[in-house]
Amino acid sequence: MEFAVQMACESCADKVRTALESKPVKSVSIDVSKEEVLVESALTSAEVQALIESTGRRAVLKGMGVSKQMGSAVAMLAGIGKIQGVVRFLQLSERRCLIDGTIDGLKPGTHGLHVHTLGDLTLDCLCGEHYNPFGRQHGGPGDSERQHVGDLGNIVAGLDGRASFRLEDSQIKQVWDVIGRSLVVDAGEDDLGRGVHPLSKQTGNSGELACGIIARSAGLFQNPKQICACDGVTMWDERERPIAGKGRSKASTETPAAHL
Repeated sequence: MEFAVQMACESCADKVRTALESKPVKSVSIDVSKEEVLVESALTSAEVQALIESTGRRAVLKGMGVSKQMGSAVAMLAGIGKIQGVVRFLQLSERRCLIDGTIDGLKPGTHGLHVHTLGDLTLDCLCGEHYNPFGRQHGGPGDSERQHVGDLGNIVAGLDGRASFRLEDSQIKQVWDVIGRSLVVDAGEDDLGRGVHPLSKQTGNSGELACGIIARSAGLFQNPKQICACDGVTMWDERERPIAGKGRSKASTETPAAHL
């Protein structure tokens, strides 16, 4: 994971390094002159960012990747109430896709997570069926015979309404296959096709709650942005603003962000 971190001295870097090495982090590389921190870890990006910011420095995730870049994507989720989240897809190999995300504003408990076929959100989160190119019944990612490619199972929100997760999936074999589709988090638990409800074998009977279009994103070292072209703010100012809506731009217009 590549982070931009506001720091101007080696003592700042030492504090960041100490905070990161207090947790299971495989490697840390810091370049103060570039305000850059590279971290290799099995922690979620939200957990790594929280560790960096525990030192009093602001941090922005700029990219995720592996030595041989095979594609990456991101979905910015929004929904009922104050639900907002960011979920990233990173193709690690032909049979391993890493899915790293944080979603806030959820009801504490378990929520289904699925890739849906369409990237059209004009009807809110009614964006087609689960992505199911092989015409199978609904199931769970841990089933011996995986069902819908878009079935990503469940995530769990804590008492604070935040779900932070890091999943590996073997059925999304190319990130490019899901770009342009939508990612949906459900109001309730996905029964993974094991329930008695008539929709169990189709959707898991969990109901849509929040969604976002899956778009291509920057991989490691592919995001040189310092100023957002859509509204002219720096990445540090942008970090404090909502993804879209009132307060997004300098003029506090309703213009949504035009980038990912």
